[in-house]
Amino acid sequence: MKIKAILVLLLISTLTFAQARKIEFTEFDLENGLHVILHEDHTTPIVAVSILYHVGSKNEEPSRTGFAHFFEHLMFEGSENIPRGKFDKIMESSGSANNAYTTQDKTYYYEIMPSNQLELGLWIESERLMHAKIDTIGVETQRKVVKEERSQRYDNRPYGTFMEETFKRAYKVHPYKWLPIGSAQYIDQATIDEFRDFYHTFYVPQNATLVIAGDIDVNKTKDLVKKYFADIPKGKKKIPRPTVVEPPLNGEVRDTVYDNIQLPLVAQAYRIPALGTKDFYALDMLTTLLASGQSSRLHKALVDKTQKAINAGSFVYPLEDPGLFLIYAISNKGVAANDLEATMQNELDKVKNELISEKEFQKLRNQIENTFVNQNSTVAGIAGSLADYHAIYGNTNLINSEIDKYMNVTREEIQNVAKKYLNKNNRVVLYYLPKKDKKK
Repeated sequence: MKIKAILVLLLISTLTFAQARKIEFTEFDLENGLHVILHEDHTTPIVAVSILYHVGSKNEEPSRTGFAHFFEHLMFEGSENIPRGKFDKIMESSGSANNAYTTQDKTYYYEIMPSNQLELGLWIESERLMHAKIDTIGVETQRKVVKEERSQRYDNRPYGTFMEETFKRAYKVHPYKWLPIGSAQYIDQATIDEFRDFYHTFYVPQNATLVIAGDIDVNKTKDLVKKYFADIPKGKKKIPRPTVVEPPLNGEVRDTVYDNIQLPLVAQAYRIPALGTKDFYALDMLTTLLASGQSSRLHKALVDKTQKAINAGSFVYPLEDPGLFLIYAISNKGVAANDLEATMQNELDKVKNELISEKEFQKLRNQIENTFVNQNSTVAGIAGSLADYHAIYGNTNLINSEIDKYMNVTREEIQNVAKKYLNKNNRVVLYYLPKKDKKK
């Protein structure tokens, strides 16, 4: 990597902001429906250019899973004005870093650049939005890339299919039942016309949120945004959104997966409300109580005290529609899965039956506040938060006020959500066991 690019990355890592600093922003819509958010900060000469497309795996057809993630790769192939294979070279030569990712709810692209390269970033993203190259060469190249990614990250990795196996049991009708990686089989079956149709349906201005954060002049940047994006026509197709409501689980789902592993893994997944809801914040704090750091309850009980696990954790999976609360542990050598599960259950029962102490609660609040500040301590983090709060939450100013929703959660509410959601009738229990233990 060139020295210039290294310096940019170092600046990214050191750009911090004071705690409780209000993040100012300007937002507006172009006539074609593109939503634009601008945040000006001259702390360092860096700018983040990002664009969120409100399309994820939940927008896919059941017979064509993996399309959203496939496009994350395909959008780096080039455009009518960017030759194939030149995208990363253009970024590197300008001292910029870039990447993208896909979730169930969104696809997100971003560049972190020296601020004098802002116009380059806008040109790159306008090319993606209007002139992406979707041809046979690019599609066939990315078919191979995506299938190899699935093989390395999921199929041939110990516990690699853990999330996939969990989600397909936790959801029966909602498209959350498949992950963004999708099926290699369906990607192979898809035609070039299907890929082009997906692009013209979802990669349109009215389905995108453009965020520019960092060392910019807001008025000049508005003019640049109009220069590169105002003439892009609005999409002509209706953007499909899933309306199906997942019915209650109505009873524990319990299953076993035999994998190429040495030590058993035990996982529990509980249905929870969508992100941004009142109970979601209490549940998110609960996972921090259970699993944040070596002083957390799960680590102390399962790893330190009983030594029944070598690793244990818990996290919420925040989704636009109702998501999951997960707790897992990998057993120590010689510890049976049911023995490990009993110890895990004991810790869950404690949070349901005993109010956490004031001292532990204050520590928890401090951890949440620190996490919230850190996620918005770089221009990249601010850009991502602004995009999410507008497109997924529907309220951009949550970047300044969401911390209050966490700080307003009480000890009693944490106990109540544990009682309400962490019950057997609302969960999937999954055992990952070594293949050698499977009975013939």
